[in-house]
Amino acid sequence: MASPHAPTDKRFQSSAWQSNPFSQLLAQQYLTTADFMRQQRELMLSNTPAAQAEQTRFMSEQFIEAAAPSNYLATNPEALQALMSSKGGSLQNGLANLLTDLRKGRVTQTDESAFAVGRNLAVSPGAVVFENEFFQLLQYTPTTPKVYEKPILMVPPSINKFYILDLHPDTSYVKYAVAQGFTVFLVSWRNPVGMELNDASWDDYVSKGVITAIMAVQSISGQKTINTLGFCVGGTLLTVALGALAAKGVKPAASLTLLTTLLDFSQPGILGVFTDEKQVQQREQTLGQGGLMPAKDLNNSFSMLRPNDLIWNYVVNQYLKGEPAPAPFDLLYWNGDSTNLPGPMFAWYLRHLYLNNALAKGDLQTLGQTIDLSVLTQPVYILANKEDHIVPWQAAHTSAALLGKKGASVRFVQGASGHIAGVINPPHKNKRSYKIGDALGQSADGWEAGAHTVAGSWWPDWTAWLAAHSGKTVKSNTKLGSATHPPIEPAPGRYVAVRAMPL
Repeated sequence: MASPHAPTDKRFQSSAWQSNPFSQLLAQQYLTTADFMRQQRELMLSNTPAAQAEQTRFMSEQFIEAAAPSNYLATNPEALQALMSSKGGSLQNGLANLLTDLRKGRVTQTDESAFAVGRNLAVSPGAVVFENEFFQLLQYTPTTPKVYEKPILMVPPSINKFYILDLHPDTSYVKYAVAQGFTVFLVSWRNPVGMELNDASWDDYVSKGVITAIMAVQSISGQKTINTLGFCVGGTLLTVALGALAAKGVKPAASLTLLTTLLDFSQPGILGVFTDEKQVQQREQTLGQGGLMPAKDLNNSFSMLRPNDLIWNYVVNQYLKGEPAPAPFDLLYWNGDSTNLPGPMFAWYLRHLYLNNALAKGDLQTLGQTIDLSVLTQPVYILANKEDHIVPWQAAHTSAALLGKKGASVRFVQGASGHIAGVINPPHKNKRSYKIGDALGQSADGWEAGAHTVAGSWWPDWTAWLAAHSGKTVKSNTKLGSATHPPIEPAPGRYVAVRAMPL
């Protein structure tokens, strides 16, 4: 008799599992035991503090998913069939795949030979118009006869490469913004691989990174105020930078867009499992005074958030069955192209933001200033995604309230899907939907109950909002940079090409 669980679990759906009574029983026993363990875990955690409960769930899920019989050669009938039919060739190929990944320090998730940054990824035309030891500033070539006079500066997360925003011409957020008549500048963070940034601090990233980029864009564009956008931790860096400038009476932002960004870390999402006092102390002891947080550690940590999809799926197919890497997928290539982070910056970020939630409490110190987000009065557009486990949409809603305390207009939008897919959602694909509402001051659930759903991408909603804060339109100029900031090299530049982990 077939397992009641097996047809709905892709790990056990093949005929090899269903036609073998022993394998079928093994799968059923595993699924039943896993269900029982989860039920007992939840009973045990009913009175456990939220943070501790989330850590327990996370660690127990790692064990439960690792214990699946599909993950082992002796108990996986598909792998055993491949072994026999190939006369041992699948095992030989699997070992070769394993050795390759051990050299890389990560699991191969796609055919990486199919991609190259600047060849078929990050190909929007433009130039590097400024660089220092922390970042290169890209300016993109206009594609419309007229452009809005106020440019936009995009600040991506320093933990990933910027080209998620310019992944492929068909899905490029950068290309879309340029096509709407916006002059786009973008920060390409340096990927430290030696000793060059091993002692860089959070303040360095704010001052020598974000603030320097703002000043360069002001200089090149001739605009006193510019539009600004931050994605994930890039949004946190950008908001803190604007707060530090505002404390000195300087307000360079005509608008602020935050994509899946935490300002209030009281609900840190699944990443909270890595940021208790013990783990933060360990990072401070090993990295707080210098060194690099390796990209492979960050990459593996993110993969553990979805172990079946991002770890065991590849272990089974590539190591046990000896199959080649999956078909080319640009998003997974980007996912494997992670960056190192300076240890002091990373440890400070964990301590003061994730652990202490100092920004929301109003006692974060950056560049000698106490950051008070209530003094930021520029219009704000915030995107939070319904299925985002890294920045829960409720946490983004709470963060939005910090920016609207003293009359700043805040447009809060709830996108569909997760942390990345909810952001990269070009209109022409006509996928997903988003919610908009007005009553930001109530609870997250209250806001959602009063919001209405709009079919399709949120991008047109954002560009219409941004246009209202971008000034008049002027004749576009294909000559990039300026006399004081001449083009250095074509986009996407050198910095993004540096890999922390080998192919």
